[in-house]
Amino acid sequence: MGKNYIDIEDDQGETLRYRKHVNGRGLVAHGAKVNPKAVVEAGAYVEPGAKIGAGARVARGAWVDSDAVIGEDAYIDAHAHIGQGAVIGDGAHVGVRTEIGAGARIARGA
Repeated sequence: MGKNYIDIEDDQGETLRYRKHVNGRGLVAHGAKVNPKAVVEAGAYVEPGAKIGAGARVARGAWVDSDAVIGEDAYIDAHAHIGQGAVIGDGAHVGVRTEIGAGARIARGA
């Protein structure tokens, strides 16, 4: 069995450690909080400080930036980017390759 984490150096030369999420094998940075009932698919990244609620799904290639919040049962589609500090409401759906800006708020069920 291989290691369950990967270290990546950021643009400032700091090393961030990402662990593979138990449900989907996507990469979750140290300091992020992902509910075990959420799915983070392989190839997705969750940055430090981000929070992902129960039942949420982050698809392959999606990127959840620092301090973003993904509500329960929300769906972040493939290759979408959720900007720093953005909040995605419960049950919301963010489409393929969508760019959500820093600090944006997406309503529940949108």
